[in-house]
Amino acid sequence: MPRLFRTGSSLLQAFGAALTRGAWSVSGSPGQPCFSSWGLAARAPGDQALSLLRLPSRGCLHSVAMKNLPYFCSGEVVRGFGRGSKELGIRTANFSEEVVDSFPSDISTGIYYGWGCIGTGDVHKVVLSIGWNPYYKNIKKSVETHIIHTFNEDFYGEILSIIIVGYIRPEQNFDSLDALIAAIQHDIDEAKNLLDLPEHQKFKDDNFFHRGNVNSMTNGH
Repeated sequence: MPRLFRTGSSLLQAFGAALTRGAWSVSGSPGQPCFSSWGLAARAPGDQALSLLRLPSRGCLHSVAMKNLPYFCSGEVVRGFGRGSKELGIRTANFSEEVVDSFPSDISTGIYYGWGCIGTGDVHKVVLSIGWNPYYKNIKKSVETHIIHTFNEDFYGEILSIIIVGYIRPEQNFDSLDALIAAIQHDIDEAKNLLDLPEHQKFKDDNFFHRGNVNSMTNGH
């Protein structure tokens, strides 16, 4: 992952000026590093030169996130923060800390999509959040899955099995609860559409969902 280097206060000033102008472009090609590049063609007293400042682009973040996919995981549904239904109107299923800790240490935080089922039930589309949920300032990493289906009862204690097949966006903070809810709804709509693609649709019938009642498993099917 590219890093952000500071080469002097004047570089930061130039960066701020470029940021204000919105003077950015995206570069990169298949198999090559991908950046949002800020070309700072300025020279300030005392500086030998101003370097090219590069920030990771969404495409680069997407490539990093996809390296661990598809990701297979199952575990017991535990009680979470209790805000999915109450505050957001969007029901989520939480994995235990043990299952969350078993995820690859280098998996990117953000919003993902895939397939999931409760127990041996039907397989449905899912969208999930991996990370700390900046809006709520969580102190512990969580994996919260929204199953795109209406359930009549709670399923705490049941086994949730998921296959994560794609990445939507990184985590971000929001100015209001309404803005957060709007973003989640957009994520749900995007997940629905992407999961209709043949390369993702095939995972709905994966044998992973027909293994019987396995208590916990990650990336083993």
